[in-house]
Amino acid sequence: MFTKILIANRGEIACRVIATARRMGIATVAVYSDADRDARHVLLADEAVHIGPPPPRESYLAIANILAACRASGAEAVHPGYGFLSENADFARQVEAAGLAFIGPKPAAIAAMGDKIASKRLAMAAKVNTIPGCDELVRDGTDAVRIARQVGYPVMLKASAGGGGKGLRVAHNDHEASAGFDACRAEALTSFGDDRIFIEKFIEQPRHIEIQVLGDAHGNVVHLFERECSIQRRHQKVIEEAPSPLLDEATRRAMGAQAVALAKAVGYESAGTVEFVVGKDRGFYFLEMNTRLQVEHPVTEMITGVDLVEWMIRVAAGEPLPFQQDELKIRGWAIECRINAEDSLHNFLPSIGRLVRFQPPEVIPDCVRVDTGVYEGGEISTHYDSMIAKVICHGASRDEALGRMRDALNAFVIRGVATNIAFQAALTRHPRFEQGRLTTAFIAEEYPNGFHGSDLAPGGAEFLAAVAAAVHRIYLERASRIEGQVPGHELRIGEDFVVVGNDAEREVKVQRVADGCDVRIEGTTHVLRSAWRFGDILMRGTFDGAPFCVQVERPGLRYRLSCMGVQLEYSVLPRRAAELLRMMPRKLPPDTSKFLLSPMPGLLVAVVVRLGQVVEAGERLVVIEAMKMQNTLHAERAGTIAELLAEQGTSLAVDQPILRFI
Repeated sequence: MFTKILIANRGEIACRVIATARRMGIATVAVYSDADRDARHVLLADEAVHIGPPPPRESYLAIANILAACRASGAEAVHPGYGFLSENADFARQVEAAGLAFIGPKPAAIAAMGDKIASKRLAMAAKVNTIPGCDELVRDGTDAVRIARQVGYPVMLKASAGGGGKGLRVAHNDHEASAGFDACRAEALTSFGDDRIFIEKFIEQPRHIEIQVLGDAHGNVVHLFERECSIQRRHQKVIEEAPSPLLDEATRRAMGAQAVALAKAVGYESAGTVEFVVGKDRGFYFLEMNTRLQVEHPVTEMITGVDLVEWMIRVAAGEPLPFQQDELKIRGWAIECRINAEDSLHNFLPSIGRLVRFQPPEVIPDCVRVDTGVYEGGEISTHYDSMIAKVICHGASRDEALGRMRDALNAFVIRGVATNIAFQAALTRHPRFEQGRLTTAFIAEEYPNGFHGSDLAPGGAEFLAAVAAAVHRIYLERASRIEGQVPGHELRIGEDFVVVGNDAEREVKVQRVADGCDVRIEGTTHVLRSAWRFGDILMRGTFDGAPFCVQVERPGLRYRLSCMGVQLEYSVLPRRAAELLRMMPRKLPPDTSKFLLSPMPGLLVAVVVRLGQVVEAGERLVVIEAMKMQNTLHAERAGTIAELLAEQGTSLAVDQPILRFI
């Protein structure tokens, strides 16, 4: 067994590998760029080596720098994590040529499966079901249209070296095929340094289900069942679960057998994933093989009890797998939510900044797990992806796992950057998700105009108003104890208030009791019991006997409550103050309709309009690159470009003007 390994990665996955290595008694070496000097993985590792400036090509993608770090640290093996160099066959070859062990598959397997065209041919030879399509590479936009017509719309344009949803577009017509080719090629070149594109048929109403495989150097290969990864946005996975709500035992065995056959065909060693697109009739077709650890691997670990990182390390050290296929069993259900730094209320635009508050839900062994690469006070930068953490919940059934996930999301406190926690909470409560009726188009179909906040559950508005009133009553109780009050004029606490929210005004009566409050609202008295103290951000307790968890803050004179994916603000006032508030004028926001403002910090990589050009609603205006993704901004209405306020190559701040219209 190795005594020291280097982790050629950063963030959450580097921390994940460190945790297993430490449990195995193996020393770890972290690598870091200038931007990650104080990152969590650097603090956790036994030692750390600087490898360059923030841009990935000069640090985490710089093979020479990483190999130099191996020599300097005396590491015996390299774990590549996921992303960056994890599926780079040349990197694996150079690691082995340097006399080190690569904790992953052999370079030949990476090369064979990393090229989507070559992998499709290998899959066909191994008698794995494949999607109809064209194996030839696309030369340009015109060629894309020609091939797409041959295959038949709708089609998928895919980067041959792609992964993680980058370099992938769906086209339903000639225009989308031509434009999609240009976008795919640019994104693929930026992300992978390889702009080869091919086309295949797009399966409608598809589900994305993948099989986890594990092989060793002794010819043994097993599968560890499936993961359902159909909840995606822009081809990026959002929620994953294991097992799949769709599969029956016969389909599970058939998919597992084909995944194992493909892995054996390429002499696969280590952990890998064979991805399938599955139709509603449970017909399945090979998509690609990821020759690395997947982001969503924890759900497989939860239902099998197998530590995949540990077995990647043991296989790389030459150990045989200790179990046969029939010894592996599915144990319960697991669900994972990815928590990203993105503003779900504003088209999921990237968010950067300092984590002024980072309080994950409580970790409960075998029930709630949190994998993260950040800490309170750390910074989310523009240089890398937007993932903050992963929440993984396990239960005996899907319903139990889902209930634990909802509780965990309610208790996850992040401040300083916008996150998708509210969106994740809304997804876990969506009736269609609860029923397991999933497709990769789920989010596009259920949120066609974007996410604008969760709908309150029945009784939710009354519940939150009651909580706000109780919190205010506790606040007044604290204020009444302030010393130095003028005798005879001490603060007197009443019981009658008006709770003013965006949705309505509610008259309430709050009576304080030893372990909480009794709140009478709209003719009904509710029993709220909690040991909460003013200043705590999490309020836990029972409401009419049912447990709850609400995040409570007091910005200014209002109370901000977050629960069930909903965030609302309330003022709790005496009746006379509520009457006066109704008479106050409302301040209108400034008119910015004549400007195109940058919705995110990032690099302005393209301005596709010129001064004086007349544009129509929906027309492309500029392209901004942030967190390794290209975001195109479109005209919201027709107009004429009156002024160009930022040039290509400009680093943009949030709300920085780019164009002015007339």
